[in-house]
Amino acid sequence: MPKVFGFAGFSGVGKTTLVEQLIPLLIAKGIRVSVIKHAHHDFDIDKPGKDSHRHREAGAFEVLITAGKRWVLLHELRNEPEPTLSEQLGRLSPCDLVIVEGFKKASIPKIEIWRKANSKPLMYPEDQNIIAVATDEQLDTGKLPLLPLNDPPAIAQFIVKTFLTDTMPSIS
Repeated sequence: MPKVFGFAGFSGVGKTTLVEQLIPLLIAKGIRVSVIKHAHHDFDIDKPGKDSHRHREAGAFEVLITAGKRWVLLHELRNEPEPTLSEQLGRLSPCDLVIVEGFKKASIPKIEIWRKANSKPLMYPEDQNIIAVATDEQLDTGKLPLLPLNDPPAIAQFIVKTFLTDTMPSIS
């Protein structure tokens, strides 16, 4: 089973930017990383007029598109409930680490991303699954680790130390 942890925070704090910066740092150390991103809105990666879109519009529950560099499986829920995070984790290929962006209320270890400029409250006092806060401010988080938001290598090192074995090389 891969190690799973998430990034939590309100919209606009930089979760996606941080995850984007962390992935190559972790991969450079031989860590196979996957990401699950939860969207709170409808989204579509398919394009009207394309064969795959036409198949979905015709009623197919799943359409698998494959090519020389990637493949994607489009699954239409068709009145089924949205799958849980646990169900989605079971669909991933084997990896070392799964980073979850979103699923704010999931019972997984999370690093909170917080910016004062966003004018939103801190989540960690109410969420026992938050194990650290990454911010660009000086905060008193008690015993909770405070990570420098603008230092992705430091955050990557925290992730390796916290979620992966002690035999993993350090991020520098």
